[in-house]
Amino acid sequence: MAIPLEDKFNDIVGKAMRGFKLSDSEVAEKAGVTAAQVQALRDGTWDEAVARQVAPVLALKAGALVESGNEAWQPDPVAIKGFVQFNTPYEDMTVNSYLAWDHASGAAVAFDTGADCSEMLALIAAKELSLKWILLTHTHGDHIFDLDRLKEKTGAPAFVGSREPIDGAETFEAGRTFAAGALEIGSRLTWGHSKGGITFVLNGLGRQIAVVGDAVFAGSMGGGGVSYGAALATNRTHILSLTDATVIAPGHGPLTTVNEEKIHNPFFP
Repeated sequence: MAIPLEDKFNDIVGKAMRGFKLSDSEVAEKAGVTAAQVQALRDGTWDEAVARQVAPVLALKAGALVESGNEAWQPDPVAIKGFVQFNTPYEDMTVNSYLAWDHASGAAVAFDTGADCSEMLALIAAKELSLKWILLTHTHGDHIFDLDRLKEKTGAPAFVGSREPIDGAETFEAGRTFAAGALEIGSRLTWGHSKGGITFVLNGLGRQIAVVGDAVFAGSMGGGGVSYGAALATNRTHILSLTDATVIAPGHGPLTTVNEEKIHNPFFP
């Protein structure tokens, strides 16, 4: 079953308002609508006319926000041999983790653990893979919930960006490259949602893949919990600057591509 989009139009509006620290009344005054209409939009009542008025105030792409409100877009399915997405329940949501492997050597790399690494462990065993690295995009609980078990069962070391040190993982500076057989994984600092978020850029499977954590979602992005401005800036600089065909593997929701996000993501007009 296809994984649904992580965010709806009201999530997008809410994230932008929090990012800019704007109230309903402040947005309403700038957009020429009422505060009640802004609140209704933020609360999940779709009104295309209001959304089009509000979008420029929040530096959102109006057409893409309308697509979200009308549920008119879903990214095309992506399948890459040697790359698997796992989607596990965590409280009231689901979270992604990923496994990539080199076909010739069987060397593998895990990106995050999700809430339950059982399916990942089963696939590693079924394909007789050797897990070389566990690479963490950031340290929010849903992404590292099963880290201890994945390390114990595989013996693989875990690595996390130096801005988010945690027990059980070695730190590294963004820019470091990891290798697993013929796979090469670069690292880029994409902070703002978290203080040290890392995007891993994977080459060696025919298509470039960016494992981005919660930096970007299909049609949305993670909230700017640390810095909304930094989140927008580093997403542009280090993710949307990749080639259009690059596959984006987010921490929540379905796979997408750089090109689709340039067109359909409201946060990047």
